[in-house]
Amino acid sequence: MSNTVKGIICIIISAFCFALMSAFVRLSGDLPSVEKAFFRNAIALIIVLVTIIKKREKLQFTKRDLPILLLRSIFGTIGLLCNFYAVDHLNLADASMMQKLSPFFVIVLSFIILKEKCSIAQWIAVVGAFIGALFIIKPSGDFNNFPAVIAAIGGLGAGSAYTMVRLLGKRKVTPDLIIMAFSGFSCLVCLPFMIVDFKPMTLAQFAILLLAGIFAAGGQFAITRAYIYAPASKISIYDYSQIIFSAVLGFLMFGQIPDALSFVGYAVIIAMALWMFIYNKKKVE
Repeated sequence: MSNTVKGIICIIISAFCFALMSAFVRLSGDLPSVEKAFFRNAIALIIVLVTIIKKREKLQFTKRDLPILLLRSIFGTIGLLCNFYAVDHLNLADASMMQKLSPFFVIVLSFIILKEKCSIAQWIAVVGAFIGALFIIKPSGDFNNFPAVIAAIGGLGAGSAYTMVRLLGKRKVTPDLIIMAFSGFSCLVCLPFMIVDFKPMTLAQFAILLLAGIFAAGGQFAITRAYIYAPASKISIYDYSQIIFSAVLGFLMFGQIPDALSFVGYAVIIAMALWMFIYNKKKVE
């Protein structure tokens, strides 16, 4: 199995995990977004620390990697907080769609920062997927409202973070270290805000956020490895599958039903993903 195929599989798994995470975050109720973010990252941090200790993993990095790790953590924290705010204030599928603007930003940033070459076909596929995403947000979203703007900023933050992950992967930095640094940094940033605006949670909310944290950790492990396995230009398009997963979960858990234009958007995104899969397969052959 080629690294590109491994990257595609990992990114689809991460999309499913993150869709479940968002659903459970929404289901947890009216807790502050910062409190939800802290809980999510604390669980991910515990899981990655246990993994490192259990595997007796030697963390590989150099001093020159530290600024990139810091940027990955800063951008990732911005993306996470914006996404959690959007999940609490927008339709679940719309919030996921705005977060999934990140692959578009990844392609652009990878081209500018990492100097990764992108073919015309790949650029067309990314633009096509972005247009499909606009079909999804148009029926039920408002680009002028504050939550939608925050969600778009979250997409930019996530795209910037994943670009840093790709750069760290090229430098052979240990994947678990990348996750640990991000989770630990996010917890430190969220902690003072959570203390100031802390709201006690019920046992049910605790259990739901525990599930959110577990799936978030799974998504983080998968997305980190995805961008280490393959360039963003070859796999980031598949990150749009989270929109599909979120739409299904939104219907099953909250009774949200996408309208006709949303389904047009889904069809466009799937078509672009299939086109890129066929394109990459032919290129390898």
